[in-house]
Amino acid sequence: QVQLVESGGGLVQAGGSLRLSCAASGRTFSTYAMGWFRQAPGKEREFVAAINGIGGTTYIGSSVKGRFTISRDAAKNTLYLQMSSLKPEDTAVYYCAARSTISPLLRGEIDYWGQGTQVTVSS
Repeated sequence: QVQLVESGGGLVQAGGSLRLSCAASGRTFSTYAMGWFRQAPGKEREFVAAINGIGGTTYIGSSVKGRFTISRDAAKNTLYLQMSSLKPEDTAVYYCAARSTISPLLRGEIDYWGQGTQVTVSS
């Protein structure tokens, strides 16, 4: 059974940092594209960041560029999202996602989703 389990969310003050993790199990995701999406109350799901399975090319959403970085540890089958200079508008549920190739993932066409982790940024 494939599972993506996020952790690391929480409450942080504006300007602070958090690191989200996504632990994958049930299969090896080293060749999969993986990414992060977020959804705030009353808003549509938004692409945050992604990383290709081959070569590790990263893609960062315009609203978080320069503040968030994405990385992966293939040996641990784990995806990370380092978030810095957090703003109240970053408050959302953050979801880990996986797809066999990068282009569909960037369009939000996902094979596997995690359950989400809440990030709340106070002003």
